[in-house]
Amino acid sequence: MESVLSANQDTRVNPLIDDRLIDLLLDLERVEELCAFPYFADHDRETFGLYVDACRRVGRQVLWPSYVATDAEPPALAEGRVRLHPKTKDGFHQVRELGVIAANRPEAFGGHQLPITVSTLAHAYLMAGNLSTAGLAWLTTGAAHLVEEFADEAVRTTFLEPMLEGRWTGTMALTEPHAGSSLGDLTTTATDAGDGTYRIRGAKIFISGGDHDAAENVVHLVLARIEGAPDGVKGISLFAVPQRRPTELGAGAADRELEPNDVHVTGLIHKIGWRGLPSLALGFGDEGDCRGWLVGRPHHGLRQMFQMMNEARIGVGVSAAATASVAYHEALAYARERTQGRALGSRSESEPVALVAHADVRRMLLRMKSIVDGSFALAATTARLADEAQHGPEAGRPRAAALLDLLTPITKTFPAEWGYEANVLAVQIHGGYGYTSEYVPEALMRDQKLNSIHEGTTQIQALDLLGRKVVAGGGAALGILKESIDETLAAAREAGVDEALPAALERALGEVAALTAALGTAGAQGDLEGMLGHGVDYLTLFAIVIVAWQHLRLATAAQRAGGESDFHRGLLQSARYWFATELPRVPMLARRCREDRSFVDLDPAWL
Repeated sequence: MESVLSANQDTRVNPLIDDRLIDLLLDLERVEELCAFPYFADHDRETFGLYVDACRRVGRQVLWPSYVATDAEPPALAEGRVRLHPKTKDGFHQVRELGVIAANRPEAFGGHQLPITVSTLAHAYLMAGNLSTAGLAWLTTGAAHLVEEFADEAVRTTFLEPMLEGRWTGTMALTEPHAGSSLGDLTTTATDAGDGTYRIRGAKIFISGGDHDAAENVVHLVLARIEGAPDGVKGISLFAVPQRRPTELGAGAADRELEPNDVHVTGLIHKIGWRGLPSLALGFGDEGDCRGWLVGRPHHGLRQMFQMMNEARIGVGVSAAATASVAYHEALAYARERTQGRALGSRSESEPVALVAHADVRRMLLRMKSIVDGSFALAATTARLADEAQHGPEAGRPRAAALLDLLTPITKTFPAEWGYEANVLAVQIHGGYGYTSEYVPEALMRDQKLNSIHEGTTQIQALDLLGRKVVAGGGAALGILKESIDETLAAAREAGVDEALPAALERALGEVAALTAALGTAGAQGDLEGMLGHGVDYLTLFAIVIVAWQHLRLATAAQRAGGESDFHRGLLQSARYWFATELPRVPMLARRCREDRSFVDLDPAWL
């Protein structure tokens, strides 16, 4: 039966992301200067632009038109194998042909050696078009990077080429039914078979892309414990475990006969979002014949995986920014075309006005825009730091790495948490229609929720920021951050930005410094629960200040451009909004971190 509602998602043109913002961020991050780094020397601004344009085209013309169908018809499990929606398979194949999986990898392995700054902003269009389809490529990129960095020559030459080509996809098989964030409790085992392989036995859950029919093979990067290894995280090793294994290692393995490797789908998980990408429960070695190859050093698996985590978390941040951006453009278009009510102060009963004529609707739209603008700017800055830390001049790498480590938890968390709020606002602006599946904001809202959970929950990011990056680091990274923000403050004043903005940011920085010192003192005196219990509040406060910095950078660019175009005026207004509504929360959050012990002193029996 046809729906009584008139859905227009298949016909409305959604730009997904404002091209002007992405182009401005490429300018702000001075991507042409990256070509002076030897690793990027074969590129120029034109080749960067061509890659961004290609991703824009596929995101808009291929992935976005498939989004509603792949959300409505998720993968199915039949005879032990997962079948994807045909549009998911076609979309993945077109993404694969762009070279997305190999975008940043060395040319020696078939990669393109593109800067992470460029690929982050380009791939945002693919994530905006269809997170699930783009996710297959994104997961493979992370798995392939681990193989490239840590595997020995035989394993690398066997697995890396087909993974970078997308003929074989990859997964990160970490979580077990009883061990999520607490990976030290995992029980999957690895027994040395004496022939260069290990017999893998165990169960994993929530494995995205763990089985499907869009590629010839799936390579699982599995965390397991070698027999006799130490307990806890220090005894975890990393293994490459293909679904179908080669009979011999070496180049060209993908073109030779493969045999089953005793990896089985034990369940298909039904999710609220990312529905086009299968999430599975997998059994390894149920029949005693699952083989894996050690990747890197024994007992260093978790350490190796966390070395790759910065890029993965930047990826989560940009996917969250993209999802919020699509919702913003949906809501903006709807608010411009949907008429409802009369203008305030008007006595005319003849013509209703568009939703956007109402001040509170504009407030919601401006809030969404400020979140999206800040999220993309932050992702671009962090990606640029990743390029400098990996490929920049040696003398500057430690500084870039320190600032990258500090900003990564914010880059992952801010777009995910505030982006979800933007997605909720898109539903609100659509009113009753927003609460239906005929309009796309509800699906985008469901997709967005995962981003605050995977690759480390918001709470894990808070512990990482406060416990490891700030307090344990002795404040060195905060000093580097202040130097970078001071440069922006000077540039804003030189450009003639309203002095109220840089002055407010300076005051907020002082609040961060004072609170950090107070929490560090509390921790040193043994009140770790009191210190870390406020981790999310600290992260929230920190994120508000960091995004204010990013808005000031955007406002400075708009002011330098004359501030006369609608685009530049929008950037300036977005910055004013952030400074007027979010930055004043900083003192309140700081006070709460210092004074509130209501939950720390809570007896669970009282709940």
